[in-house]
Amino acid sequence: MAVRAAVLPAIGAPLEITEIDLPEPGPGQVRVRLAAAGVCHSDLSLANGTMRVPVPAVLGHEGAGTVLAVGEGVTHVAPGDRVVLNWAPSCGECHACSLGEVWLCANALNGAAGVHATRTADGAELHPGLNVAAFAEETVVAAPCVLPLPDGVPLTDAALLGCAVLTAYGAVHHSARVREGESVAVFGVGGVGLATLQAARIAGASKIVAVDVTPEKEELARRAGATDYVVASANTPREIRALTGRQGVDVSVECAGRAVSIRAAWESTRRGGRTTVVGIGGKDEQVTFNALEIFHWGRTLSGCVYGNCDPAEDLPVLAGHVRAGRLDLGALVTEHIALDGIPAAFENMTAGKGGRALVVF
Repeated sequence: MAVRAAVLPAIGAPLEITEIDLPEPGPGQVRVRLAAAGVCHSDLSLANGTMRVPVPAVLGHEGAGTVLAVGEGVTHVAPGDRVVLNWAPSCGECHACSLGEVWLCANALNGAAGVHATRTADGAELHPGLNVAAFAEETVVAAPCVLPLPDGVPLTDAALLGCAVLTAYGAVHHSARVREGESVAVFGVGGVGLATLQAARIAGASKIVAVDVTPEKEELARRAGATDYVVASANTPREIRALTGRQGVDVSVECAGRAVSIRAAWESTRRGGRTTVVGIGGKDEQVTFNALEIFHWGRTLSGCVYGNCDPAEDLPVLAGHVRAGRLDLGALVTEHIALDGIPAAFENMTAGKGGRALVVF
């Protein structure tokens, strides 16, 4: 069956909105009609080669929709069910999974190398980006890539639960383990950063400092929970220490993936503080430390993959926060676009403009 999709023909090439031929679900597969998909910076990282992906490919890894059909052996969802796509399903068998660290599953992205569909125009085989190929009207995914959506969450907004919100919530609650009363700085006020601000507020942080290069994002940041806003500069760590009795924050969360902001986040934490890096940077983004300062400051610097989350366990928790009004998914979106608008959204991200876009099908 032919559907419209955004196809990445080659690394560094513009996305093409075109028809693809999508097969019916086979054994262990599920067909989903997308309601919405988030345009995440990680998709741009795939398109420009920062992260490797087989091409040509249908990108999009953050989505939600309704089950249309299921293949043989699928029992946890049925046609008509509302679901969230899980782009990194754990295998349950590798070393990381045996340790309970399902977010580090060695086999989570194996499906991205498979053939997802064919391009209608020339029959070219297409790969499924990060497993789920959410930049399309419909998709067919492996059964572990769909999670039932709890009641009480709008289906369109739920797309953001598939990556941005899980990552942000986990960075605060699982990686940095923010405790009530602690102070937090969030570097980068994009979709993940805005969700991180909300997660810090939910955790009971006493002071939440948002940092971004764009002054215009202050209102968004404060709506999400920021108590203070700092326009990024060479003086950012000094400004944050001034806001915290010259100590620095207990926790910094870096959401941009840039060497300069990772270093600034680390310098902005107090002695013995914790810095969690969520942003995905390129290999050319080198961060340096000297041996003496590592000893003297006693800070912890850690990476964070998918928020150190188990999506099956954390999704119901997030749904509870949405129902209780503690988590506002709509506040994370600055622009609603149609499928045809994805290429322009990518151009805006490349140029450093534009916010978090949500494709509504």
